[in-house]
Amino acid sequence: MEQDCIFCKIAAGEIEAEMVHEEEDVVAFKDINGQAPVHVLVIPRQHVPNLEAIGQLPDAVAKRLFEVSSEVAEKLGVDESGYAVRINNGPDAGQEVFHLHLHVMGGRKMGMP
Repeated sequence: MEQDCIFCKIAAGEIEAEMVHEEEDVVAFKDINGQAPVHVLVIPRQHVPNLEAIGQLPDAVAKRLFEVSSEVAEKLGVDESGYAVRINNGPDAGQEVFHLHLHVMGGRKMGMP
């Protein structure tokens, strides 16, 4: 856990969030600044700052991030209409919290920026 990382604190239960999914290595919670009717962040509990560091995660956990994204979309009812899974990697891509996270977004027509 990184002491100054808000997502590490959410994963540890130190900061409250509206959890959608919790398991040993992966959690998913609603984005407090959602950009779509469904906007959930899926994160590994282990701190990795970005996509380049994904190799620090066990392969099963890296795979599980995508599986949980799909499960969250189904749970929240956007799996059939469609949803986007996005990773903002680095400042120019809009990454604001430097803890690897996947955005699961749906509930409206999603476009590319």
